[in-house]
Amino acid sequence: MLRFAVIMAGGSGERFWPASRRARPKQLLRLTDPDLSMIEEAIERIAPLIPREQILIATSELLAQPIADALPSLPRENILAEPEKRNTAACLALAAAHLEQRHGAGQEMLMAVLTADHQIGEPERFRATVARALDFAAAEDALVTIGVVPTRPETGYGYIEVAPENRRSAATTDPEQPLQVLRFREKPSEAIAQDYATSGHHFWNSGMFFWRVSTLLQGLTQHMGDLARGERAMVAALAGNTAAATLRDVFLTLDDVSIDIGLMERASNVYVVPADFPWDDVGAWDALERTRGTDADGNVVVGDAVLVDVRDSIVFNEPGIEEMAVAVVGLEGVIVATTRDGILVCPKDRAQDVRRAVAELRKRGRERYT
Repeated sequence: MLRFAVIMAGGSGERFWPASRRARPKQLLRLTDPDLSMIEEAIERIAPLIPREQILIATSELLAQPIADALPSLPRENILAEPEKRNTAACLALAAAHLEQRHGAGQEMLMAVLTADHQIGEPERFRATVARALDFAAAEDALVTIGVVPTRPETGYGYIEVAPENRRSAATTDPEQPLQVLRFREKPSEAIAQDYATSGHHFWNSGMFFWRVSTLLQGLTQHMGDLARGERAMVAALAGNTAAATLRDVFLTLDDVSIDIGLMERASNVYVVPADFPWDDVGAWDALERTRGTDADGNVVVGDAVLVDVRDSIVFNEPGIEEMAVAVVGLEGVIVATTRDGILVCPKDRAQDVRRAVAELRKRGRERYT
């Protein structure tokens, strides 16, 4: 059975402004590795398991060329450009349509849906978890996801709940069998997150999915009929003489909904593979504390800067000290991020609100800075 990876890379990473922009979002930045961009990390992580020629990148039309430039070793036809932003359900229907059109609707194919903006440590253990999920999806009529064993009461993540009798120890490293999902839980309050983190039957929702393409399409037919019909129309459009224009017309009719809400939370054949490899969503500047590590004063410094009496802060100097001198004095718990045309200063505990500044810039007509 052919195996494909679909790496979703269409986001704009607004919470990493000013470094992340619509035309160069966080997946193209070296945020968690000094030598590789996040999307390069994602490819290198899965390539030993799924060949590069079978790795697809799903992104926006705006980012298709920058991603192609950044990934010269990846076949250009493997970069799929979504005509408009339509969330993950439409994105994955488009990927399925491409696979069906290229390899035939009767061909059984496995799809691993991965992310371009997460930090994942211990890649061998990660690949072993992915292989377990794919093997289960190949053998069963199942929609499979990975659940990460919580290491803290995180309020910024969604959770996956399994039945209490399937309780797992945080020390479990090699569960024999995927577990059937009881329900998905949205981002919780601090108190509820504390309960989830210690319950033994809640996992962080990694946003990674594994299934046979045929199983995905069956699920869409049952729970998202309009999207299933749209997928079939996209297969026909890709085979036609006016593929681009027709594909756009079809894609623009699709609902803007995530695959989690549209399918995973409705289906009954959903399973989770527990995993305990190091994982982080890398959603905002404060994630650098976890992904880069801190100095003796609790600071993260990228790009060199002068810090005087500064503690528990994040300082990101993209141009580097040779081009821009950045100094921070007498502060604690702040984020200072500088680029050639933007500066961010905010309390570390307001990292999630950076996107509000981006929205205000657009409101003021300063699109070129976003």
